Amino acid sequence: MNLAIGFFDGVHRGHLRILAGADAVLTFVNHPLTVLDPDHAPPLLMDVDERLARLETEGAIQPRAVRALRFTSAFAAQPPEAFADFLRREFPSLERIHCGGNWRFGAKGAGTPATLRRLGFDVKVARYVQYKNERVSSTRIRAALAKGLIEDANAMLGRPFAVMGAVVPGKGVGRRLNAPTLNVAAAPPLKRGVYVVSTPLGPGLANYGVAPTMGKQAWTAPVLEVHLLEKDALPSDRSPSHLRLEFRAFLRPEKTFPSLTALRDQIAADIATAQLDLEV
Repeated sequence: MNLAIGFFDGVHRGHLRILAGADAVLTFVNHPLTVLDPDHAPPLLMDVDERLARLETEGAIQPRAVRALRFTSAFAAQPPEAFADFLRREFPSLERIHCGGNWRFGAKGAGTPATLRRLGFDVKVARYVQYKNERVSSTRIRAALAKGLIEDANAMLGRPFAVMGAVVPGKGVGRRLNAPTLNVAAAPPLKRGVYVVSTPLGPGLANYGVAPTMGKQAWTAPVLEVHLLEKDALPSDRSPSHLRLEFRAFLRPEKTFPSLTALRDQIAADIATAQLDLEV
């Protein structure tokens, strides 16, 4: 058995190099920082179910066996030697470990790939994938999304950044602005603003923010509102229970407009720009 080990948030291009040739994966349900340093635990690029599903099927070997552990304080406190014993016990047919060069394990991160080699394991350390002369990482992708740099984030992921969430009731304001929306319950690590998106129902325009122009009717926390661009894309008698969005481009940041008329005019301009982008 060739076992890939890591958290793999986003399952990006760098992760694919670690996963290459591995027929099993060991990962964690929760990010280690939720235990080690909760105040600095990052917003995740995908939920656990999507991450596990992608780990099973991404790459040449399909499907992989994926095991996800709950990261706990007890697990974090064990010495590297105890983790090595765990691997031998839980994966008796283990032949090689695949990991990244910055992977650490055991109490205070004392274990490294060199530690595993010293303990008798065959270890394959994947070379870093570069994008614009810097290493691809989940942290760098999150930073790109927070700045609205969708093209950069998508290039590092190797696919469009996606969000999946339940469709929840809105306030009916979008229809008054000639742009009815589906509101998706999600809190992606995105810059507030307007995006071109793709959905199973067709292309759309998504606004992520609090709708500050609405004054007292503004949202108290950012909401993902999606306007479908194709006429009759949404059946009149029902809405989907969930919606998946793939982000294609960032159009503009969130802004407070002087009036609803000004907001309506800007939405019309955003729709026209999105349609042009989709034609290119």
